[in-house]
Amino acid sequence: MTRRTRQVGELLKEELADIIRREVKDPRIGFMSITEVDVTQDLRQARVFISVLHEEERAGTMDALASAALFIRHHLKPRLRMRQIPMLEFRADRSMAYAQHISETLRQIERLDAELNRDPEAGTGTGGQTA
Repeated sequence: MTRRTRQVGELLKEELADIIRREVKDPRIGFMSITEVDVTQDLRQARVFISVLHEEERAGTMDALASAALFIRHHLKPRLRMRQIPMLEFRADRSMAYAQHISETLRQIERLDAELNRDPEAGTGTGGQTA
């Protein structure tokens, strides 16, 4: 990723968040945030990663954004000083859900470890003592 694509991605992220919040009036859009915008080298396409707070709202939000992509792109034109506005592709960002899953798994491991350390007889058979 070049400096230019990073800059365009950050600018798109800010402008898209503002346009979606102020201009898009689709009731299917739930509480969401733009986590990342990846722009191709030729600046013709942008993948917009969306994180949705409530799992049950994800499908509706993604459908609404996909159907509003041309509308959003039209509103980007006067805001950006670019010859060509990138085509927008909205994708669900599941990294937060995955991070939450990993965190919960680690908490379960800690609880099991704490239970085993409390009960030396349930341990490895050495009674929790080292040689």
